[in-house]
Amino acid sequence: MTLIKSISGIRGTIGGAVNEGLTPLDTVKFAAAYGTWIINRNDGAKVTVVLGRDARISGPMVSDLVSATLVGLGIDTINLGPSTTPTVEVAVPMENAHGGIILTASHNPKQWNALKLLNEKGEFLSGDDGKEVLALAEAEAFDFAEVDDLGTITHDDSYLQKHIDAILALPLVNRDAIAAANFSVVVDAVNSTGGIFVPAMLRALGVNQITELYCDPTGDFPHNPEPLPEHLTDLSDKIKETGAALGITVDPDVDRLAFVCEDGSMFGEEYTLVAVADYVLSKTPGSTVSNLSSTRALRDVTESANQVYHASAVGEVNVVTKMKAENAVIGGEGNGGIIYPELHYGRDSLVGIALFLSLMAEKNISISALRDSYPKYTISKNKIQLTPEIDVDKILNKMASKYSHEEVDTTDGVKIYIEKEWVHLRKSNTEPIIRIYSESKNLDSANDLAFKIMDEIKSLI
Repeated sequence: MTLIKSISGIRGTIGGAVNEGLTPLDTVKFAAAYGTWIINRNDGAKVTVVLGRDARISGPMVSDLVSATLVGLGIDTINLGPSTTPTVEVAVPMENAHGGIILTASHNPKQWNALKLLNEKGEFLSGDDGKEVLALAEAEAFDFAEVDDLGTITHDDSYLQKHIDAILALPLVNRDAIAAANFSVVVDAVNSTGGIFVPAMLRALGVNQITELYCDPTGDFPHNPEPLPEHLTDLSDKIKETGAALGITVDPDVDRLAFVCEDGSMFGEEYTLVAVADYVLSKTPGSTVSNLSSTRALRDVTESANQVYHASAVGEVNVVTKMKAENAVIGGEGNGGIIYPELHYGRDSLVGIALFLSLMAEKNISISALRDSYPKYTISKNKIQLTPEIDVDKILNKMASKYSHEEVDTTDGVKIYIEKEWVHLRKSNTEPIIRIYSESKNLDSANDLAFKIMDEIKSLI
C-alpha cells in the first residue's frame, strides 16, 4: 500500500494499514487539516467548500468521509457529485466559496484516490499553504464544531451546464464554424466522468456525430487511464473503423487532453497545447508559458507569431504563477494540460476541446495535416540512478557551468538549449535519481543527446 503526502494534497491506494494507504482514518485526518486551514485563514467565520469527484470506485466512500468531516468542522459543503477537476475549479469562485476539494488520483489506476486542494480562487494551493495543511495534519490540530454549529451539505448537479455555458461564452470559441464543419468524433473517456462531460461539451458545440468508447462512468478503467499512445489502441482502431475525423481522450478527472488523427496515428500529447496556443495567438497576441520539460514547439510557434515564450518550473502551480507574472494569454503543460486564463487558471480539457475544434474548423484541414504544419520534435525521457551520498546539486551546477556558452535555464534543475535541441536535468524529490529529458528532431537524435549528457554526468560522479 502507498500513501503520499505533499503540498498539493494526499494520494494513495485504497485500504491497508493506517498511514500506509489511503484509509478512512487518513482521509478524515487530511480533510480535517484542510478544513481547519480554511477556517483559520477566514478568522473563524462560517466558510463554504466545493467538493467534487471523478468516477473511481472508491469515490462515493471517500466523498462521504470528506463531506462528513467538513460538516463536523462547521463547514458548509456544496457537493457537485461526479464532476471534473476543472469544473470544481470553475465552481469555487462562482459560488464565492472559500476553497474546494477534488477527489481524484488523476491518471493513476483505479486502486488509487486522492484529495486535491484548492484555495478561494479555485486554484491549487501554493507551496507555503500546502505546508501549513501538512503541519496541521501532523499535529492533529483540529477543533470540531458543537452540535448547533455543524455545517450543511448541499448537492448541486448544475455545474456541468454552467461550465459548458462559460466556455461557449468565450469570444474565441467559434461554435458556428464547429457546427458547420460537421465533425465526426470518437471519445475515449476511460469510464470516468469525462464520459458525461466530454460528449455534453461536444453536443453543445454542435457536434452531432459522436461515437462513445468507454464513456460509462463506472470507474472500472478498461485500460491504463494515462492518455499515452500505448494505451489508446482501442481508440485508434475505432477511429479507423468509423471513419471519424478525429479522436478525443481525457484522463479520469478531465484535466489532460490528447487527440488521435483520422488515420489512427497520434496527434501527440505534447502538441495539444501547441495547437491551442497557435489558435489563441492568432486572435489575441501575448506571451505563452509551459514548463521546462515541455516541447520546444510552443516556443517556436510563439516566436513565429512575434510573441514571447516563457518557461516555468515543472508543476501546474509553477506554470500558473509564471503565467500571471508574464500576463500570458495561454499556457499549460506538455502532458495535454491547457490553461486558458480567460476562463480560469487551471488545466481544462473542455475548453481545450472547444478551442482546438475552433482551430480545425477555421483552418478547414484534417487533424493530421494540422499536426504536420507544426515543428517536429520528439522527447526522450531517461534517468540516472544515484547513491544517496552523491551531491546532486553539485553535479547539476557543474553541468550548468560546462555548458555556460549555451543558453542555460536554472529555474528548475538545469535546462540546456543547444540550437533547436534541449536537455533538462532535474533531481527527484522522492528518490536518488536525476531525470534527464531531451528533445530533438527525432527519437534517435533525442536519445543521442540524452546519452551524451548521461555519460558526462557519470564521469563527474
